[in-house]
Amino acid sequence: MTMTEPTTIVGAGIDRVDGPLKVKGAAPYSSDVSYPGMAHLALVRSTVAAGRVSEIDTALAEAVPGVLAIITHRNAARLAAGPMTSLGPTPPPPFQDDRILFHGQYVAAVVAETSYQAAAAARAVIVGYESAEAVVHIDDSRGEVAVNPFGSDGERGDVAAALASADVVHKATYTTAENTNNPLGLFATVAVWNGDEVTVHDATQWTSNTRTTIAQMFGIPESTVRVYAEYVGGAFGSGLRVWPHVILAVLAARTVGRPVKLVLSRPEMFTGVGHRPGTVQTIAIGARRDGKLVAIDHESLQTVAMEDENMEPVAASSANAYACAYVANRDRQRRLNIPCPGSMRAPAEAQANFALESALDELSYQLGIDPLDLRLRNYAEVQPQSGLPWSSKALRECYTLGAERFGWSRRDPRVGSMRDGRWLVGYGMAGVSYLWWQSRCEARATIGRDGTGYVRSAANDIGTGAYTVMWQLSAELLGLPLEHVRFDLGDSDMPWAPQAGGSGLTGALGNAVYASCRELIRVFLNTVTDDAASPLRGCTIDDVAVSGGRIHRKADARVGESYTAILDRHGLDGLTADGASAPPDPREVGLAPAGAFAAKFVEVHVDPDLGLLRIPRVVSVIDGGRILNDKLARSQITGATVGGIGQALLEETVTDGRTGRIANASFSDYLVPVNADIGELDVVFVGEPDRLTPVGTKGVGEVGLPGVAAAIANAVYHATGKRIRSLPVTLDQLLPAGGEPSE
Repeated sequence: MTMTEPTTIVGAGIDRVDGPLKVKGAAPYSSDVSYPGMAHLALVRSTVAAGRVSEIDTALAEAVPGVLAIITHRNAARLAAGPMTSLGPTPPPPFQDDRILFHGQYVAAVVAETSYQAAAAARAVIVGYESAEAVVHIDDSRGEVAVNPFGSDGERGDVAAALASADVVHKATYTTAENTNNPLGLFATVAVWNGDEVTVHDATQWTSNTRTTIAQMFGIPESTVRVYAEYVGGAFGSGLRVWPHVILAVLAARTVGRPVKLVLSRPEMFTGVGHRPGTVQTIAIGARRDGKLVAIDHESLQTVAMEDENMEPVAASSANAYACAYVANRDRQRRLNIPCPGSMRAPAEAQANFALESALDELSYQLGIDPLDLRLRNYAEVQPQSGLPWSSKALRECYTLGAERFGWSRRDPRVGSMRDGRWLVGYGMAGVSYLWWQSRCEARATIGRDGTGYVRSAANDIGTGAYTVMWQLSAELLGLPLEHVRFDLGDSDMPWAPQAGGSGLTGALGNAVYASCRELIRVFLNTVTDDAASPLRGCTIDDVAVSGGRIHRKADARVGESYTAILDRHGLDGLTADGASAPPDPREVGLAPAGAFAAKFVEVHVDPDLGLLRIPRVVSVIDGGRILNDKLARSQITGATVGGIGQALLEETVTDGRTGRIANASFSDYLVPVNADIGELDVVFVGEPDRLTPVGTKGVGEVGLPGVAAAIANAVYHATGKRIRSLPVTLDQLLPAGGEPSE
């Protein structure tokens, strides 16, 4: 079959196939892995944010029972730099010199027989420092400003002249705080060497890249490295880079000649596995009196570590969101004494959308145009940069259906006019145009003598449901019931796969699974091409369809035979085929690749005297292309919406300006939404399968978060007249004594 035909398994909201293992506690996470004779690793972190290590006294630590080795920059092996990846560079290898670049940097690693002994010895290591003055805040002008290293800056037309000609210009600055990913599962790495080969169990979102990075840093062939990540206890982007603790576990295992396990603590998760960069964004938008946009000028400054090139194209989001002839976007970075940042759910777009959609809301009030109507008047029917038609786009339907389900027509446009008892009521909305992302991917499909299908790839499932949707897709494409199929992932020895991130894995992996399953059917047909006993003799792939564990002619489903019959007659134990996908070239297909689109509508209640803010309901209407599993996709949007509420109201990674220490590196101090913070969440999917790929997905992992914060801030203004330009929204911004921001 092709994915343009009706499906029976794909789209069904079945439960997770890995659910029973997780419920029973039998899913093998990296922290559960154990080897005979396994030692344990504990880390010593810097207590200053800048300077050098002047001394390290390990005498007391070495006297702790069970200690096997203590590794520092003084005795660590020299390691090569990691590779440049499609997501940017690898963080620098650890223990290569005495410099301190941020508070919490690893300065020593202790290997011991037990985790308790390792932790006790780590506490006994005495480190002296030559401290230097640290720069830790984005508004500190002492921090070097670096230009965009990846060339995503751009200008379409003479933006300055267009702004000067506009009837109305709105210009403002918006800030977003640093956020920390905080997956529930603590990251863990287990490394074991067998001669010159190493096996690593890790909480990674990209096994293939972890394998490449370890090989490159240690100067060994990739064929000697095997990385497992069958289950990951959440990540939200924190597992996309190969962090120093992974390299230290591999180094420690080689040093002591034994398997070594390292499990990060929660405070170590705050400094060791990335965070969402903070931003300061300035946007100028010019428009005609009728609401048509004339020009957008968007500049972003984001935080980055002293020696890192992690860059999120924040301002670039404005180039494609709306029909606007003149657009300029510039991204800059301020180097600070902070841990290396990384991706966090909806990287770049989460920050950019807040600024752009808030600015549009402000512009709508200046023009006296309904915020929804303003967006519809500037709807991008074609891709603004290329002028090509979108491969798919149902954003208009998102707006229309969302407004209907939310009751947008009941909105009184007057600020502060709506009430529910003592509470001020506000309605806000935002649009989302999420970027398209896809990478190459490989998969392998097999059908054995018993008729069971087995499909595999080195991809990862970080809790998003990749196991389940690829299981469904494999079953559909092979014409087998779900119980006769197995899909495996999370092993770098399987066919190469890209990262689980950027809403790109479902498309890349799904298309690779499609290619491998289709190729496998072709292999079966080739097997019987000269077989006089086969009713499929002489058939091509376009002549047949599959169902019920058999291949049959499209013209007459009665004419065909089962996989097992073909294998039995030819004395084969099974047949296997490989398949691969690659991102399409827009110029060749004449279409602009479309990511997911969404419209978010939010109702807020604000207590005018206490500044309390409540969110009783959120409506999210999503164009995610073909939905492979409605239940899991809906769960993704629901979870991402909660994340958006966290970004808007609660989450902020606070760094002490005096010491450079993260002051709230625990769940007791870093606030995330709980059930009591969440009201009614309404999720609806619209749109059709995307035309660009055979499976037609666009991914929904990221699109659920952007737009939530902007819609909340816009609703707060509608309720109170207080314009929120800084996240998270804090109590003082809503209290009457807080004063009004300048307009």
